[in-house]
Amino acid sequence: QLVESGGGLVQAGGSLRLSCATSGSIFSINAMGWYRRQIPGNPRELVAAISSNGTVFYADSVKGRFTISRDGAKNTMYLQMNSLSTEDAGVYYCHADRFWPLYPRTTTYFGSWGQGMQVTVSS
Repeated sequence: QLVESGGGLVQAGGSLRLSCATSGSIFSINAMGWYRRQIPGNPRELVAAISSNGTVFYADSVKGRFTISRDGAKNTMYLQMNSLSTEDAGVYYCHADRFWPLYPRTTTYFGSWGQGMQVTVSS
């Protein structure tokens, strides 16, 4: 089970921190990441990911502005999003998987997924 929090409305230039807490019942997690869907019906696109050994990935559009991290003691993953623009808006999904690297975009629900939360950036 993945439980997301931290989404919402923010002004352009502002920051948000997304959190994804695992229930502890998910085994063999080797990768976690955040996907974003900006247009309903389109594939979810990988924004950032982190492997079990700490390797990180960022989409080009968020490099230098977003930071992914995890707290093993709390079984929680975070996405710090700074300097947000309207182009960052969308529904963000937390994902946990046995395999690294994560697919850059997907329409499937293999692995574990959060329920998705809206991030809205006002201009």
